[in-house]
Amino acid sequence: MAELGKKYCVYCLAEVSSLRFRCTECADIELCPDCFSAGAEIGPHRRWHGYQLVDGGRFTLWGAEAEGGWSSREEQLLLDAIEQFGFGNWEDMAAHVGASRTPQEVMEHYVSMYIHGNLGKACIPDTIPNRVTDHTCPSGGPLSPSLTTPLPPLDISVAEQQQLGYMPLRDDYEIEYDQDAETLISGLSVNYDDDDVEIELKRAHVDMYVRKLKERQRRKNIARDYNLVPAFLGKDKKDKEKAPKRKITKEEKELRLKLRPLYQFMSCKEFEDFFENMHKERILRAKIRELQRYRRNGITKMEESAEYEAARHKREKRKENKNIASSKRGKEDGKEGEFAAIENLPGFELLSDREKVLCSSLNLSPARYVTVKTIIIRDHLQKRQGIPSKSRLPSYLDKVLKKRILNFLTESGWISRDAS
Repeated sequence: MAELGKKYCVYCLAEVSSLRFRCTECADIELCPDCFSAGAEIGPHRRWHGYQLVDGGRFTLWGAEAEGGWSSREEQLLLDAIEQFGFGNWEDMAAHVGASRTPQEVMEHYVSMYIHGNLGKACIPDTIPNRVTDHTCPSGGPLSPSLTTPLPPLDISVAEQQQLGYMPLRDDYEIEYDQDAETLISGLSVNYDDDDVEIELKRAHVDMYVRKLKERQRRKNIARDYNLVPAFLGKDKKDKEKAPKRKITKEEKELRLKLRPLYQFMSCKEFEDFFENMHKERILRAKIRELQRYRRNGITKMEESAEYEAARHKREKRKENKNIASSKRGKEDGKEGEFAAIENLPGFELLSDREKVLCSSLNLSPARYVTVKTIIIRDHLQKRQGIPSKSRLPSYLDKVLKKRILNFLTESGWISRDAS
């Protein structure tokens, strides 16, 4: 009775309960794999007739120990799934094969048996001929890496993404720069009957679209480089409160204004690093000058520099007190007190007593007075010799000062009255 459920090959009478090939055109014709592969014919059955694979569920294609229990039915479903869903959609393929297989098992089985196995080695050559080569310019073509390589996603919360309309997986925004740029090429099509003018016009549309894509990418890069998104969300204020930056001097602000044209060639971080390095260089130069000054004064150890600075501070304090005392004595002496404002300026020893009084009354430094006096006397001598004079007086000398100095030089006999 147990043999009633068994199936036998109609040609060699071998048992084919686990796997057999059934003819779809002849009734009751079932062959074993050996007879089917040999093209056996019996009665009205011919080798070119259609067939159907009948699997009892116990047949394995690769062997149970190498396959992990995959039956031929599952193998067939796997091949149907890879053709239907495509390589990589392992979840859909696992659902198609059956609930007993996970996406990880489906992926490992297909990769190990059909790609890296004997079948893959026989079907996939080591060097694939006729591979497509990208001949576009690295930075100018529509498929260049500058346009196709996505930037790393922004580190912002889901609520902030919704506020910006930002899609992190695509690194796009719901509203891009020049939102209607795609209308330039959305209706383009290449036809065989297009003449040269129409082809060039379509190429011009494509070039315009590529330029708009570059502008979009440039704006995204600027937003990343200068942290415009955190500034829009108000995160930059929190960061400034957490880590306060050093105070920028007036000289550095002026230098930043002069170097502003370099902003377009450097990112925000690079520019800040550039100025930070300049600040470090300035500190190092000052330190080097200080060490050179120590060396000129015979100091060779840092321990000696502290004593030197303390002594120098005492000397400067003593000199300052001496100047204050001398200015007080000058005020007490009467006339000498009038020269307290200019007696420590360069050129004071070159003036006469009357010239000291003049400079003190005009609030003019001795060096400037000597310069103006030299120019006026030289012009006077050139005029007396008939030489045309084209010299110009300094800008700090206004009409009132010029008149006072001319009158003084005339009364003192340095120049004649007609020249004044």
